[in-house]
Amino acid sequence: MKSFGFLSFGHYSPLRGSQTRTAADMLHQTVDLAVAADELGVNGAYVRVHHFERQAAGPIPLLAAMAARTQSIEVGTGVIDMRYENPLSLAEDLAALDLLADQRIAIGISRGSPETAVRGYEAFGYTGAQDPRGGDLAREKFATFLQAIDGEGMVDADPARAPRGTRLPVQPHSPGLRDRIWWGSGSRDTAGWVGELGLNMMSSTLLTEADGTPFHELQRSQIDRYREAYAGAGHPRTPRVSVSRSVFPLVSDLDRAYFGGRPDEDQVGIIDGYRSTFGKTYAAEPDVLIEQLKADSAVMAADTLMLTIPNQLGVDYNAHVLEAFAEHVAPALGWEPATSRT
Repeated sequence: MKSFGFLSFGHYSPLRGSQTRTAADMLHQTVDLAVAADELGVNGAYVRVHHFERQAAGPIPLLAAMAARTQSIEVGTGVIDMRYENPLSLAEDLAALDLLADQRIAIGISRGSPETAVRGYEAFGYTGAQDPRGGDLAREKFATFLQAIDGEGMVDADPARAPRGTRLPVQPHSPGLRDRIWWGSGSRDTAGWVGELGLNMMSSTLLTEADGTPFHELQRSQIDRYREAYAGAGHPRTPRVSVSRSVFPLVSDLDRAYFGGRPDEDQVGIIDGYRSTFGKTYAAEPDVLIEQLKADSAVMAADTLMLTIPNQLGVDYNAHVLEAFAEHVAPALGWEPATSRT
């Protein structure tokens, strides 16, 4: 593990104890936490994307605001639901974001997680999926998106304004943007597909597989499958892999009140029709956390660890969690602060 960042689900609601009672609260606080994390040398600030829910959605304005107020931190998503996206519009928006952020972006995209809405993407105008989960639609649109960010011609030019046969690419174009695109993979088979494409891979605290193997070992197998496929396809650069975990160093009475005394284990259940494995939460004294995370084979195999945060507890508390991890745990795992790089 060389890098770590926070992953916010962007929850907001007027519930008792919530520091993000409105969407405005959540958006402003996400930016403020990115600023605080940047000052700590944290490497990344990432947001989940969910539609038709009281969570972050439409992430480009938020990421642009985060990038504008920070210097070193990577900003990104984990993940954008491709079923809801116009691939050419997304290519334009991300190219502009990449240029504005000086290439400090890490954009996770996938078919999307299980959602509250039934085929909600159809309300956005995207119909025709044969897969009830919309996987075929997501992959078809993603292929078009990759062509667009690679600068391929996407539409015929008007012959009155350009030589006949001219194909026009979307603009702006940000060279190398493909190197900053990640696919959120939920299984070993998908991991192999991502590796063949030559993209980076995100893997969360959920895998749509369950055979009794501990979660971290399943995920490590997924990472190995991805890297083998990537190397086998002959892609020249070194790929990146991120994993997500809920990790809370217990260094204060407040930490212990929130997360202490909660033994946790991997869980197996059905989600979106798949028998799936859910990773456990880590909450312990720093010296114990270090040993637990060193024993997590997927965390140690990945280059980036995304810490899922309880964003409704507010900026100050979440900045404290990040600072405690940066000070007491991350150095023992091989962390390289963002501010140490030139």
